[in-house]
Amino acid sequence: MALSKLTYNSLNVTAAASKAVGFDSGADGLEASLSGGSMIFIKKLTSDGSDDTLSFVDGASDVVLDSTYKEYMFIFKDIHPETDAAEFQFQGNAAGGSGYNETITSTLFQSTHSEDDTSEAGMAYVSANDQAQGTGFQDIYLNSGNGNDECIAGYLHLFNPSSTTFVKHFMSRVQGYHNANSSFEYYCSGYFNTTSAIDEIQFKYSAGEIQAGTITLYGIN
Repeated sequence: MALSKLTYNSLNVTAAASKAVGFDSGADGLEASLSGGSMIFIKKLTSDGSDDTLSFVDGASDVVLDSTYKEYMFIFKDIHPETDAAEFQFQGNAAGGSGYNETITSTLFQSTHSEDDTSEAGMAYVSANDQAQGTGFQDIYLNSGNGNDECIAGYLHLFNPSSTTFVKHFMSRVQGYHNANSSFEYYCSGYFNTTSAIDEIQFKYSAGEIQAGTITLYGIN
C-alpha cells in the first residue's frame, strides 16, 4: 500500500465567517495559524452619575445597529445603581416604532453563593422575571446592591437585529454584588418576537438612576 505525502503549504482551507487556516511557509515548519472574525468597537456610553437610561440608537451619536453586522455585543462594566435591590433591564425598539415595548419571550436562571458560605448556594430558574409575549423591560440582573463598592458586570449578545424575516434572539450573562451580600450570576436568553428590524436598545434600572459604569457596543464580524 502506497503512502501518500502531503507537500507542505499545499493545503488551503478557508472557512466561512471570515475564518481561515494558514500554514508555515517552511518545509520543516509545523506552525499553523488561525485567523478569524473580529470585534469592532462602535460606541461606549459612560454614566455621568445621573442617568435614568443609557440608549444605543442606530444613526445617532456614531451608533451602528443595522445590517452592518449580524451580531452585536454590549459589555457592561462596573454598573452601579442608585437604588438598592433594583433590577438591571433592557428593551428594544423596532425601526420606525415609538417606545421601548417590543414583544419578548424569555427565560432566566441564576447561580448564587453568599459571602458567609451559609446560604443561597446553588442554581435556580427564576420564573417571576421571565416573559411570555410580554412587552416590558427584560430583567437581566436582580436585586443589585447599591453600596459604595457594589456593582455588576457582564454582557448581552443580540443576533441579526436588522432581519425582516426572523425573530431577534438575544442572550446575556451578568455577574454582580447582590444586595444580600452574595455573588449572584444571572443567565437570560430569549427573542424579540417581531420580524421588524430592531435598531434601538435601551438599558436602565427598575428604580432609580444608573450612577456609574460603562456600556460598550461592538459589532462582530
